[in-house]
Amino acid sequence: MNSKIIPNGIEKLGLKNIGKVFYNLSYDELQAHEVNRNECKISTTGTAICDTGIFTGRSPKDKYFVDQAPSNKEIAWGEINKQISKEFYDDLLKITLDQLSGKDIYITDVFAGASLDSRRKIRFITEVAWQAHFVKNMFIRPTQKELEDFEPDFVVYNACKATNIRYKEQGLNSDVFVVFNIEDNVSIIGGTWYGGEMKKGIFSMMNYWLPLEGKLSMHCSANVGKDDDVCLFFGLSGTGKTTLSTDPNRALIGDDEHGWDEHGVFNFEGGCYAKVINLDPKSEPEIFGAIRKDALLENVVYDSSGLVDYSDSSKTENTRVSYPIEHIENFKKDLQAGHPKNIIFLTADAFGILPPVSKLTKEQAMYYFMSGYTAKVAGTERGITEPVATFSACFGEAFLPLHPTRYAKLLGEKIDKHNVNVYLVNTGWIGGPYGIGKRMSIKDTRACIDAILSGDILEAQFETLDVFNLSIPTALKGVTTGVLNPRNAWEDKDAYDNKLRELAKMFIENFHRYDNNAGEFDYASAGPRI
Repeated sequence: MNSKIIPNGIEKLGLKNIGKVFYNLSYDELQAHEVNRNECKISTTGTAICDTGIFTGRSPKDKYFVDQAPSNKEIAWGEINKQISKEFYDDLLKITLDQLSGKDIYITDVFAGASLDSRRKIRFITEVAWQAHFVKNMFIRPTQKELEDFEPDFVVYNACKATNIRYKEQGLNSDVFVVFNIEDNVSIIGGTWYGGEMKKGIFSMMNYWLPLEGKLSMHCSANVGKDDDVCLFFGLSGTGKTTLSTDPNRALIGDDEHGWDEHGVFNFEGGCYAKVINLDPKSEPEIFGAIRKDALLENVVYDSSGLVDYSDSSKTENTRVSYPIEHIENFKKDLQAGHPKNIIFLTADAFGILPPVSKLTKEQAMYYFMSGYTAKVAGTERGITEPVATFSACFGEAFLPLHPTRYAKLLGEKIDKHNVNVYLVNTGWIGGPYGIGKRMSIKDTRACIDAILSGDILEAQFETLDVFNLSIPTALKGVTTGVLNPRNAWEDKDAYDNKLRELAKMFIENFHRYDNNAGEFDYASAGPRI
């Protein structure tokens, strides 16, 4: 593709005096633009390297939805989903369109969603070449024939060079803005260069659209075995989601965002977005091998030859790479598969309380899904000196426009309909809390996952963990004796019992947020009871 090809509907974009339109450029063309415009350097592996400016992560406090009917009746308003008036949105839209007018622009048309019945056609507009490259990596790339009659369902205007000087009088957080107008099917971005805003913005929109159609949107990874048995892996950062879903014996459907419709599970994306801080080719060979031509590195430190130092966090801890999923050797070519046989919720419990693996009832599955628990440990964030419980509804609360119970209810219905087994797997500490106990060995965790995937766990004898009422197997092939019941691994049983009640209280306290939904949706009884 080149600047001579004009996309459909360009006259509807509201831009004036457009210069050249670079439409769905090839990877080679994008790299040439990135280098010629001094946006990127090229690494020793042929990978483009960009910097995202002063913002090296998302700006969640600058995310807004336009307050208008009918979407304002559906959105769960609050700290995650903040309101902006149509009047102020119109002001920001003008700033955005003015910034992108009179320029050469990149237009990239892509699909979000591999399922033909559930996908959306997304158009991205930016004046920065590497942002077009990022979008090409992260979403599903249409064929040339599919582009011939491409009419977008949703348009993202990325005016990263624009700023909103009136933000204080408008009552907004800063001069950065990421705004969604659901009724007009438009999103605008200003003041931040960070590419992840585009990726997660569309994820937020899929999390709005799909549940209203009775389809579940999910922040999870997914893989499929040779017998077409699908497994979903949910988990917050640091729980092992990417590592455990990458399995040489199973094809990767996707590593981050998925939908579940009447046909089965499907990836929203056509690429991967991985952290590369301290990247080690021995422990993460798939990601290391994916960093080659057509990939895009962000905010990494490199020398004059283009050799990257992955251990250097002087720019940010959040160094990243985006790459097309084809860079992973063992991936599912159509990015979709049937209905899940197993669902695994991953948690890194730094208090050393939860079992390595528990089998959940449907009600417990909904409870732990709505809880979205893990624990941060010392060193992961500034100021954390001991374990801190973290709860993120549906394992991705930052991206949920609807109330968490909407997603949990859909999950429960699908578990029932498709007879799915659900498990809670603790990849955290055993034999004591962080600082006293030790991290669960990857060998034992893998053995637990293998038992789930093979079905062997269903043949095990089970006992019940006190207070949490979790069903835990008494023995599993390949798992170290004495770790399956976490109480047995603690020398001081009284200390374990006390910490057990402490953690239970944290769960109960967090779940009070759902008290107002108790009439229709009370699953607190499936959680710990003191």
